Amino acid sequence: MWTSFLDALLLQAGYNAALVATGAALLGIAAGTAGSFLFLRKRALVSDAVAHATLPGIGLAFILMVSLGGEGRDLAGLMLGSAVTAAVGLLLVEWISRETRLSEDAAIGAVLSVFFGFGIVLLTFIQTMSTGRQAGLDGLLLGSTAGMLFQDAVIIAIGGALSVAAVYVLRRPMTLVAFDAEFAAASGIDVRKVDLAIMGLVLCVTVIGLKIVGLILIVAMLIIPAVAARFWTERTEHVVLGAGLIGGASGYVGAALSASAPALPTGPIIVLVCAFLFALSLLFAPNRGVLASVLRHRRFQVRVHRRQGLLALAHGEAIHDQMTLAVLRRDGLIRADGVATESGRAQAAKALLDERRWEIVRQSQVADGIKARIDGLTPIEEVLTRDELAEIDRRLGPLKVVGG
Repeated sequence: MWTSFLDALLLQAGYNAALVATGAALLGIAAGTAGSFLFLRKRALVSDAVAHATLPGIGLAFILMVSLGGEGRDLAGLMLGSAVTAAVGLLLVEWISRETRLSEDAAIGAVLSVFFGFGIVLLTFIQTMSTGRQAGLDGLLLGSTAGMLFQDAVIIAIGGALSVAAVYVLRRPMTLVAFDAEFAAASGIDVRKVDLAIMGLVLCVTVIGLKIVGLILIVAMLIIPAVAARFWTERTEHVVLGAGLIGGASGYVGAALSASAPALPTGPIIVLVCAFLFALSLLFAPNRGVLASVLRHRRFQVRVHRRQGLLALAHGEAIHDQMTLAVLRRDGLIRADGVATESGRAQAAKALLDERRWEIVRQSQVADGIKARIDGLTPIEEVLTRDELAEIDRRLGPLKVVGG
């Protein structure tokens, strides 16, 4: 299997496998970049409504093409039909949430269920038709790449490129609306049009993703890469770039895995690879990851125990907490029997001095920014100037340390 996987990664597993891998990578890039602004706008659920609203369009497009003498399986026709009903669903969500007292999530739930139910009815009806090629039409629910043609890949590539280009052109107004819609409106930006542009990008990605991951799983490709990228950076442009890279990598690696094991469906495997990258980001991102949070908490605990231990040494108090004793011994501040070393006595005196200094600062009229940094752990030399420290020390007078 590993040999087959490496061949698929290097595009050596056959024409169809290379075609699917390329198309999936392009789709992932487009979905990641477009979905970033949907995620930052906090409207991720809208993608679910758009995706489910494509199903009636698939059924209606099939029926129309068959009635015109075609076989009904032309991808461009199916994509056009799904785009029309998805646009109708999107506008309905926007109208309901704007013109009624219903919240947007309630409007999404109503539109999603009605359109998807109508689509299932149409698919059931299509299966009873005596004309057309109905077989495999339900594969658009979860994606079906077995019979992917070159023109299908071209359509996906063109749609993905147009989506990425639109994201680049509209990145500034979309960023402003995503973070502060009121300020954007005050700046002269039409927030409603920008929101519709974001939804239009989502619609485009949803439609071009029908063949590879299907209308249900495309929601994951729109949201998961953006969420994963958000763990790694605070900058919007980096989130968009990271989401595109994660989405593209997920599509490419997922398609390669599916090609190396033909029994595995391509769409779900792509989503699972994307979820794996999300899990890595969740655990190991340097600032927002779980591991980083655990390490920060551990370092904070050590700082607190060290400070409390030094103050206890300065006051001549017994230390019973095992973690405090371990921290002080590790730093060479106390001996094995708990007696302070020379370095420990010196640092205990400094800790007591800083504690007294902070008491003076709390009692004085200082700026709110300085008060916010009075946590007992930040070195006072990083907060106050030398002149301010000299004035505080003059007010303190002599300092007595027990055992000093």
